[in-house]
Amino acid sequence: MKAIHFGAGNIGRGFIGLLLSQSGFEVTFVARNEKKVQLLQQQRRYSVMMANEARDTELVRNINAVNSRNVEKIANEIADADLVTTAVGLGALEHIAESIAAGIELKLRRDNRKPLHIIACENAIDGSTQLKRRVLKHIPEELRKVMEESVAFPCTAVDRIVPAQADDNPLRVTVEPYFEWVIDCSSMLEGFPEIEGVKYVDDLEPYIERKLFTVNTGHCVAAYYGYLEGYETIQEVMGDAKLRRRVINAMKETGELLRAKYHWDKDKHRRYIERMARRFSNPGLRDDVLRVGRSPLRKLSLNDRLVRPAMQAHRLGLGTEHLVEAIAAAMMFDHREDPEAVQLQKALLARGADEVVTQYMGIPQKHALHQTITSQYYKMKHQYRPAIASRF
Repeated sequence: MKAIHFGAGNIGRGFIGLLLSQSGFEVTFVARNEKKVQLLQQQRRYSVMMANEARDTELVRNINAVNSRNVEKIANEIADADLVTTAVGLGALEHIAESIAAGIELKLRRDNRKPLHIIACENAIDGSTQLKRRVLKHIPEELRKVMEESVAFPCTAVDRIVPAQADDNPLRVTVEPYFEWVIDCSSMLEGFPEIEGVKYVDDLEPYIERKLFTVNTGHCVAAYYGYLEGYETIQEVMGDAKLRRRVINAMKETGELLRAKYHWDKDKHRRYIERMARRFSNPGLRDDVLRVGRSPLRKLSLNDRLVRPAMQAHRLGLGTEHLVEAIAAAMMFDHREDPEAVQLQKALLARGADEVVTQYMGIPQKHALHQTITSQYYKMKHQYRPAIASRF
């Protein structure tokens, strides 16, 4: 079996590539970094170390690589593949869509009707659907109908913490032992070979929202409070009893929302939250606050991990106090080397919190959460950053 994976970064190598290799796939990475491409081509293997006490290590074999600029080579690889996966970031899907479309077109013009599944393993809702829309722009009209018969874009939810690496070996990667990969099998074609460790479900939305509203929400809450308090790592944040409570309280609020929507067992979800808190505390990882908190505008957008659950919880009459505080903390993220943080702070300085909440979060001024968030922001600004305006 043959898989093409876009992105040879830490998630691509330490999670997706590892599981595909363990499932018997020959994996070809598509990457921009020429040095990494050459190393993968030369060594055709790399190691993945678990951040546990035993430091268990897995060897990933049967791999290859191609430079992302070599569209013709990529198209030939895709035309004969069983599976295409991505881990490049949602914003980069636009840049790889043309190469994927070229491979699909070549496959169809060769009259190859072998099922091809294309799965965007991104930290987003409906990532594969978003990728499909971009790919279709490059598919000739006469091939679109036949494409539907042999090419599918099932959506997925992926979860594994892979922190920034500090390793002399540029291919070796350290990951947490825990992972979850869930795929919507309702949109898959017959004959798809199962990937080891993947859970296949008919309804993906509960798993997507559980991950987004618990793991992603809790992770970024820890980052933004940690930034305000001067901590460098998420592990340090979780070692602070006050901040740990804030993180868990935010996850409890999203938990009430999830239980209301999906009728989950209270004790079972409580244990899930506790398990996520232990993951954030893993002493074997160094998860940098700046890495987890980066791109605050994306994380504060209407359909992401903070505003989306707050809006849904408010609509159902559930508590949002801790989510609102976390949103205000995110608005305080002013790291100079993060372009989105700089843009956010300039917008706050020039237009004020009211316009930022309206324009960037999509919350209208008449909405009850709008005033609550702006009030909490100014309260937090007074507490943490009395001179924040002088930085910009």
